[in-house]
Parts: sequence; C-alpha cells; structure tokens
Amino acid sequence: MQHPVRTIEHLTIPMADGVKLAARLWLPESAERHPVPALLEYIPYRKRDGTRSRDEAMHGWFAARGYAAIRVDMRGSGDSEGLLDDEYLPIEQEDACAVIAWLAAQSWCDGKVGMIGKSWGGFNALQVAAHRPPALKAVISVCSTDDRYADDVHFMGGALLSDNLWWGSAMMAWQALPPTPSLYGGSWKQAWEQRLDHLPFFPAIWAAQQHRNAYWEQGSVCEDWSRIEVPVFAVGGWADAYSNAIPRLLENLSGPRLGVIGPWAHHYPHQGTPGPAIGFLEEALRWWDHWLKGRDNGIMAEPMLRAFMQERGSSQEGREGRWIGEASWPSRLITRRPMFLSPGQLWWRPAPSAELAIRSPLWCGAGAGEWMSSGLPGESPADQRLDDGLSLVFDSKELADRTEILGAPELVLELASDAPTAQICVRLTDVAPDGSSQRVSYAILNLTHRSGHAKPAPLVPGAFETVRIRLNDCAHAFIAGHRIRLAISTSAWPTVWPAQDQATLTIRTGEAALILPVRRPRREDAALDFEPVSMAETGPAERPHAPKAERSFSLDLIGGTAHLVVDGDAFGSAPVRFEEIATDFAHKLRREFSIRDGEPHSASQTVSHTCTLTCDDMEFRIETEARMIGTHDTFEITARVRAFQGWVEIAERNFAETIPRRLV
Repeated sequence: MQHPVRTIEHLTIPMADGVKLAARLWLPESAERHPVPALLEYIPYRKRDGTRSRDEAMHGWFAARGYAAIRVDMRGSGDSEGLLDDEYLPIEQEDACAVIAWLAAQSWCDGKVGMIGKSWGGFNALQVAAHRPPALKAVISVCSTDDRYADDVHFMGGALLSDNLWWGSAMMAWQALPPTPSLYGGSWKQAWEQRLDHLPFFPAIWAAQQHRNAYWEQGSVCEDWSRIEVPVFAVGGWADAYSNAIPRLLENLSGPRLGVIGPWAHHYPHQGTPGPAIGFLEEALRWWDHWLKGRDNGIMAEPMLRAFMQERGSSQEGREGRWIGEASWPSRLITRRPMFLSPGQLWWRPAPSAELAIRSPLWCGAGAGEWMSSGLPGESPADQRLDDGLSLVFDSKELADRTEILGAPELVLELASDAPTAQICVRLTDVAPDGSSQRVSYAILNLTHRSGHAKPAPLVPGAFETVRIRLNDCAHAFIAGHRIRLAISTSAWPTVWPAQDQATLTIRTGEAALILPVRRPRREDAALDFEPVSMAETGPAERPHAPKAERSFSLDLIGGTAHLVVDGDAFGSAPVRFEEIATDFAHKLRREFSIRDGEPHSASQTVSHTCTLTCDDMEFRIETEARMIGTHDTFEITARVRAFQGWVEIAERNFAETIPRRLV
C-alpha cells in the first residue's frame, strides 16, 4: 500500500546549545493520525541542492511506504547553523543523537528511528549506533568503513593517498558555499562570511595525522565492536574503495546483521554503476519493516552475505557475473589455498627458492584508475599490462577448471630493501588468452608500517624480513583457460604519494606464497535475486549534458617525467537546474599529477574546483585551488579559496602548511 506524501521543504531542529540544524522532510499524509517510524540521513552535502535529486528518489519512496524520511544538513553545512571543524567529531555524533531524540518525540513519529547513509552518512550511522540512542532501532550503512585510518580517503597501508588532497579541497569548496538566503533568513550573509573566515584546511589536518592514533580511533567503530547493539545492514560495491569493512562488520558485530556487496562504484545500489543495479529500496524496506514495524517478512532468512561474483567481461548492463550467498561469515565454503612464487610463475606446490630484485619507475601505477570510483569512464583500472611490464610478474599455468575466490587474498613475502623507506604494491589480475590483464584486487603497503600503523619503524637496508600483505576483499571467478597473475611493484603513483626513498626490493621466492580464499560453489545461489529497480519521482531537473570526464596520461621518454590529468564534472554529476526552486548547481574538478623517475621529491599534485550556485536570483561561485609537493622531510600543502557573489569577490582565503614527514 502506498501513501500520499507531503514534503516539507525546510524545517529546523534545535540543538542544546541553540544551533538549529536544517532538514527536509517527506511525511505520509496520514502520519499525524497514525504515527510512523522515522528514517534519518545526516550528511554535510547540502540537502537543498547538492543531493536533492538523490534524496527525492529515495526518501520520497520510503515516505510513500509508510515512513517519515528526513534529510538533515550537519552543523555548519548547507542551510544549518554553526560551524563545521572536521569530519566525525564528537559534536557531530552528539547532534545526531539529539536529532534522533527530537524525531522520536514528534507527533507523527511512533518513537522508533532508523538511520541510513552512504559514505559520510554510512560512517556516522555506525558511529551514532555505537552511542546507543534509545530511539535508534536499526541502521543501513552504505559505502562506509569501520576503520578511519586503514580504509578511508586519507591513507592506504600507511601511505598517503592522493585523494586526501582532492577530497580535502572539495570539502573546502563546498563549505565555502553560502546557505540558501531565502531559507536561512536575513543573517545569511553574516553566516556565510563566518564560514569563510572559519574554513578549515582539511587536507593539511588529515595529512598531519600520519600514524594510527587517537585522532583516527575517534569514530572508528572497530575500536569497540560491542558498542553497536542495534541491527546493521552493511552495503557496498567491489568498484568502490569501501567494501573491506563489510566482511569485518559481519565477522565482528554480535547483533543481527546482513551484508550486500555488488559490482557498483560509490553509489546507492538502486543507482549503481557499473551494473547490474538492484531494487535496493525494496531490500531496505524489508529491513525497516522487520526491525521498525515488527513484520516477519523473511529478510533475516537471507544469507548473511550476498555478493556479486564477478567474471571477466562486461555488457551494456554492466559487469558479468552472478549473485552468491553465504549463510555466515567467515564462510565454511572457503578454503585458503596457497600458490607459491618462483621466477615468473605461480605454483600450487612449494617452489625452488630464488632472489628477484625490482625497482619500478616512479610512474608505475598509472593504469590503476581511481582509488574511489564514481562510475565514470576511465575511473576503473585500465588493462594492467600498462603496469605489469614495470613489475615483477608471477603467472599460473592456464587454469583447467573454473576457480572462484571470495574474501581477502593474502601475500606472505620475505623481502629486503636497500633503503630505510619503501613502498610495495601488490596486484592480483586475471589474464585472458589474448594477454589482457584485468585487476581483481590489490594492496599498497608503506613498508615502514609492516608491523602495524601505530608505531612505524624504518627498514634495515639489506636485512630480509617476512611481511604479510592483505589485499582488498574481492569476489572473482577465474574461468578455464585464463591465468592468475601476481604483480609486485615498488610504486603506486598517483594513487599514493611516493615514499621518501626510491628503493629496490629483493624478493625471496620458494616459501613466498599468495594465499587465495577459494570458494566452493553453492547450489542455492541460483535462486538468489533482487527486485527490479524502483525509485520515487523527482522534481523537474534539467541537465544540459551528460557527465563529462577526460583522462590523459603522457610520458616524456627523454626526461622520464610522467603527467596525468583528470578533468570533468565532479562526482560524475553534470550541471543541473532544479526548476521548482529555480536553482542551478554545478561543480567542475581538475586534477594534475606529475613525477620524474629517479626523483621521488619531484612529485606534485594540483587540484582545482569551481562550484557555481544560482538561487534566489543571485549567483555564487567558489574557486578553490590546492597544491602539494614534498621534500625528503616535509609535505608542503597550499590552497587558495575565492568566494564570489556575482562578479564581486566576497572573500579570499590563503593557506600554507609545511608538515613533517614521519616515515610516510
């Protein structure tokens, strides 16, 4: 049964300190007479314009099926009052608990609240659950993490991600936009100027916290799994950077929990690319109906983990593959099988020992695509032969039978470095009979973090050590006639910033092993399926063109200098005009990377954002440029933010920080 829905475009929720948070509400018209549960999404991405179409497609759908769905701008963002100092701070979680209590007390709410979110909203759904607000009964966390240091946009394996700069500067650009004047009221310009004066230097804040410490432990729910008692539905995609948390949540939480991992990039699954997308809202509704309305609809009889087993190839609909299910996690269907390394080969049995040296060009890694994909062309990893030729490569024989893996492969290596700092990049690929190489999983490790991220230690040049490297979780079917390839390089540019030294690594084979999580087929998998995609209608929105993206790589063969340029619409979103509120919004992003082989301190990265907002018959523009370079001992990060109303410059902020490198 579907309900008529009333949309409240703008309302405010008071906090204890007097700050008011802005919200948009979708409400069944009968809710005042027959109260319903409330569903909260709580993020800093501007509910009025930034995520408007996405919000309408999801929250309007939930409201039509008997829920009060509310989208709240966090303190200091969008149309909310206050200031935003950083991500995942205690005040953010305290505000969320206050919002949940406010929702539960409304006349149209029956006192039960669920929380749903993607990315930042998926993070804080877990973080707020750990606070145990009494009215919160269940959460859905999409494309998120339980571990802010190990699996977020700042560091990977203890190496600094280049995404730290573009994401930090993107947050600066978005936070520099004004609240909507007609909604905020007469003090909107004063609030805007206050935001501009207070603007945090996000990329420098994060780059300075180079080891796992109390800063990252704050908001990492893996620090105490027992704090989360409510049911958790964890969702993600193999093409995204946030799928590793889902198996960890399933393994470590003690309460009711489910997981779904599809082929998608950083999207809600009903809008998932690459496809196939699924009827995610129907799955979410089953979850909410069970935990918020007490309906025994079979959702908890589903496998604990449903995952898309990917194969080589793609079609117009997306990735090739099929859905599989695991009744529990870790799975009893998975056997960890070692493949042993010998020069150029992978064997299912121990191999003779040898010592192999590798020092990749610093621009090795150019075929990696994006660390976090939004599904645009060029963001997926390219044919890995581009980087395989610059790596140590170990190939299996052609497979006689189909081999499926599910989980995290692991590599055990004995290695030595000729320098005190070094990186290693490990890639698992599927090699077709024509020689093309498709990435299945990978890992990057700053080798000074080989014994943990809290207390790194320099390498002793020439000394061999055993290192265990856990690759990203994956699901992949290697078909008969294909080969399994392991590629090892000493660079992963531009995914991560180069190490302080360009090291040569020496690998000892023989006992070295790639351990694969090989899964036995399950007959019941054939019955797994999802409802087709459905969404609520959205308000009229005009997009003059499809999302644009350009990606080019060039190499100076004389000077050994490589350049990568990524240019287009940010987050895969084309400019849009929302007719019903007479608002236009656009965000352009350009990133430029450069590095010269033999000189790790030649690396540079420049990011520029242009955000344009037209509302209330006024035009606003934010221009942000950030740049990062490094020496052996420091990172140097600069940024400039300019804010315009029409052609009048309202403010200019300049930032510069020199950050000591501590084995990063």
